[in-house]
Amino acid sequence: MSKINNLQELLVDELRDLYSAEVQLTKALPKMSEAATNTALKEAFDEHLAQTRVHVERLTQALEMLGESESGKTCHAMKGLVEEGAEAIKAAATAPVRDANLIGAAQRVEHYEMAGYGCARAFALKLGQNDIANLLQATLKEEGAANQRLTLVAETVNEDAFCAADLAT
Repeated sequence: MSKINNLQELLVDELRDLYSAEVQLTKALPKMSEAATNTALKEAFDEHLAQTRVHVERLTQALEMLGESESGKTCHAMKGLVEEGAEAIKAAATAPVRDANLIGAAQRVEHYEMAGYGCARAFALKLGQNDIANLLQATLKEEGAANQRLTLVAETVNEDAFCAADLAT
């Protein structure tokens, strides 16, 4: 574990953690999209994959502005969240129930990312790194929108999952 002596080093550590998280997510989202059966859910995953690639670019830009590289950190939390998503994909369930499970896994990811981006943005603002804070705010806004979209998709998917359970009994 590296020693963090000040807020600047904490910001760099957080940015590297977010970078690792986003890179992991670029590998997981295509699998989640492939497993989803609901068209709106597939579209949400595909569009978020495109956004996630932009998030990776923004994090690279932010770290470059600080004279730092992306390497040196593995986001273990995202690793666990991605594993939960893989479990949702493999779960023996009806298609609507699997889709509902995938949404839950995806929303846990979004909430984790929003927490990380919010913290990093606060650090950047305190350090007077307004350009970095603006990059992080743009991503934070997109993560929030992705979460809201998943909530809207869940309304239909959860109803389908509920009805599928009624049909099974």
